Amino acid sequence: MQTKRWNMQKEQPNHQAIQEAAELLKNGETVAFPTETVYGLGANAADSRAVSKIFKAKGRPEDNPLIAHVATKEQLSKLVSILPDIAKTLLDTFTPGPLTVVLPSNGVCASNVTAGLSTIGVRIPEHPVAQELLKTCELPIAAPSANISGKPSPTTADHVWADLQGKIAGLVDGGPTGVGVESTVVDCSQDIPVVLRPGGITKEQLEEAVGTVMVDPALANTSDNPKSPGMKYTHYAPEVPMWLVAGMPKNIQVIIDRERDSQKRIGVMASTETADQLQADRIIPLGSDLREIASRLYDALRIFKNGDVDLILCETFPQTDIGLAVMNRLEKAATAYVDH
Repeated sequence: MQTKRWNMQKEQPNHQAIQEAAELLKNGETVAFPTETVYGLGANAADSRAVSKIFKAKGRPEDNPLIAHVATKEQLSKLVSILPDIAKTLLDTFTPGPLTVVLPSNGVCASNVTAGLSTIGVRIPEHPVAQELLKTCELPIAAPSANISGKPSPTTADHVWADLQGKIAGLVDGGPTGVGVESTVVDCSQDIPVVLRPGGITKEQLEEAVGTVMVDPALANTSDNPKSPGMKYTHYAPEVPMWLVAGMPKNIQVIIDRERDSQKRIGVMASTETADQLQADRIIPLGSDLREIASRLYDALRIFKNGDVDLILCETFPQTDIGLAVMNRLEKAATAYVDH
């Protein structure tokens, strides 16, 4: 398959390119496009055959649900059987934006979007290119991250191209994404909203809007069918083993020195402050605050390649604000956790 790539500015989506991409989606093909979180791989959510092409391109198990993307709250309401007041409040407060709400499905979306569940995750992305594409095609678009399943999610079109060129029909290049980690998924099908996947909207922000919000204690449980994408299988892993390391920079340096003594080439990901105090074969500073760290995380995971380093050490981060999402992704990508 030949993958067509359209290049455009985030602020000024190319109308002709959007029309061409929308036609591919209407014809049951897959198209990757940017959102404010990561690039998504889209297909018509009401067409099971089209949706199956997403799973095939990604190598993704079909018991892992997908999120349906729409342009407006009116379109969203047509995919669910009930829209509770608490979900309306969250949607009014945080969308368009990096929030997915899980609600009872009315069956409009194909069963391979919901992985056979009675609920469906729906969201309204904020990215101008995504908005234009969704408005133009006038379809609910199922879209997981546009990467090979298990690899770090793509935050640039080049990441998508490296993974999926020749496997999908189109790629809309709208530049780098902003948030850097996927949307927050909140189950609104019960009386109290439950965070199923931490992401760009924090628990603190959610609670400020609607009061009590729970975090699903089963986030680490991989035995049951998940309600949220990204929670059942290993995800985000770089090409080489990665250890999470807690503690002061001097403790991290002790591990670096020990592993280098055994002839390993060591790569490091850390906050800029910590990175400035370390010596290793390759060091990638992620930034000075949690938001910056989140936006750079997936790109850093992709930079480390087999042959460049033998082991990655990554600093752990506070699980506050978006740090909860950062650590959730790192824990899924890591092969070990050491404290010194």
